[in-house]
Amino acid sequence: MYRQIDSHGTPQFKRKSYIETYQTNPHYKAKEEAHLTNANAKFLDEKHLQLPKLGKIRFKGSKKRLQQLFELDRKQEIRIGTLTITRDGCGDYFVSMQLASDEPFVKQFERTGLQIGIDLNVENFYADSFGNIVDNPRYYKRIRKRLKKAQRKLSRRILRAKKDSRTLATAKNVQYQRRIVAELTAKVMRRRDAFQHILSVALIKNHDLVAAEELRSKNLLKNHALAQSIQDVGWRSFLSKLEYKAKLYGKVFITVDPKNTTQTCSECGHVMSGKDKLTLKVREWHCPKCGAYHIRDVNAAKNILAKAQSV
Repeated sequence: MYRQIDSHGTPQFKRKSYIETYQTNPHYKAKEEAHLTNANAKFLDEKHLQLPKLGKIRFKGSKKRLQQLFELDRKQEIRIGTLTITRDGCGDYFVSMQLASDEPFVKQFERTGLQIGIDLNVENFYADSFGNIVDNPRYYKRIRKRLKKAQRKLSRRILRAKKDSRTLATAKNVQYQRRIVAELTAKVMRRRDAFQHILSVALIKNHDLVAAEELRSKNLLKNHALAQSIQDVGWRSFLSKLEYKAKLYGKVFITVDPKNTTQTCSECGHVMSGKDKLTLKVREWHCPKCGAYHIRDVNAAKNILAKAQSV
């Protein structure tokens, strides 16, 4: 989050709304080497940034990460590319930077020799091929009652403001309630994002190959009975994190067609069909051919890994 100290002009945002963003580029002197501290967009210290138009601003960030970045900058040239300044619906400001360097910013993880398949579902967050099951935190469900109550209150205040011919931008009670709704929504998103980052890093760090099923979220959301649970779990963003972190840390991430991964016995390959086909209510079952006992999601994870290994 960023707080303005000195003003040097008004930034031009791309569009006027509660969520605004604009981009700018730093300028380096031609004869000087590019570093984090010698352009018109630069770090002044671990707590202050200098940005075009905004001037000197104070920021919050990871001191450990910044110290590592500054130490690396002393050894080699690190160039700041495009900067994106964003104001979210809560009124907080964020700056994201594109950094360029001849050396990688992170080290690749060591090889472990382990491979894993994961099956994503709404009952739990995922089950893996080793038999581990990660619970679904259900961040939206936890806060749903508070959020709905706040949204209803906001709707009433908007209607009252319109009835009194007041603009929503100048109606203080509307803006106060709008911020409460925005903060509750942001709280869910940030918690879910942090949870997914922790899990994705752990999976990539501890396994050379991570396999998951291909998901078509738009099709899944057509099931109105499960749409809310699917949005709450955030599968697509989790898979995206696994994909880019696998490339970043030198590991392999593969998605496979999930067809029959749930219905196939991972021991003998028998496919449940017809009257024996498993419904969503069946969480545990025995294979009628070989008699093997299966936990539904763990069995699916084993089949997903087997498909990935055969690619």
